[in-house]
Amino acid sequence: MAGAAINLTNQFLIAMPGMADGTFAGSVVYLCEHTEKGALGLVINKPIDIKLKNLFEKVELTLDRADLADAPVYFGGPVQTERGFVLHEPIGAEAAGDGAPPYNSTLHVPGGLEMTTSKDVLEALANGSGPKKVLVTLGYSGWGAGQLEDEIGRNGWLTVNAEPGIIFDTPVEQRYDKALSLLGIDPRMLSQEAGHA
Repeated sequence: MAGAAINLTNQFLIAMPGMADGTFAGSVVYLCEHTEKGALGLVINKPIDIKLKNLFEKVELTLDRADLADAPVYFGGPVQTERGFVLHEPIGAEAAGDGAPPYNSTLHVPGGLEMTTSKDVLEALANGSGPKKVLVTLGYSGWGAGQLEDEIGRNGWLTVNAEPGIIFDTPVEQRYDKALSLLGIDPRMLSQEAGHA
């Protein structure tokens, strides 16, 4: 295939209304990584029936932060749904003071957020430190090489540069519409079928 590879890292994928895959219908995905090998992202607008304090109890930690205790855990995607993924504001090496990354397994999204899968970020949150703004998911969304590009080519997704405020500061039921509004699109204008003009 000719042309430069597209890189959608640090973008939102917004499911088109005609999305056939029920797993992703109505979802907004924050793309943490996108390379020629594939893509990894977290759905940011599908809370599940678990509160953060309950998730912490499962890993034998106590979450004392009132601002987070009753926050929902989110369905991040259908892959590794038993694993926690913590999407958070960038901490950076300087926060640790010694130049080392603050957590064991943090993926730094260029120009964007950070995503950590190791328990140490939960421990930091439990003892009152750690990132202020977090979204915790169980599972992630993954695409193999070329798969996401193919889905976008078939009008499955819209893409737009991610806006952290939508992830952390927008009520969950408004995130889909707010993400669309970044493109200047009113959700009522989207048809249910992929049209071919």
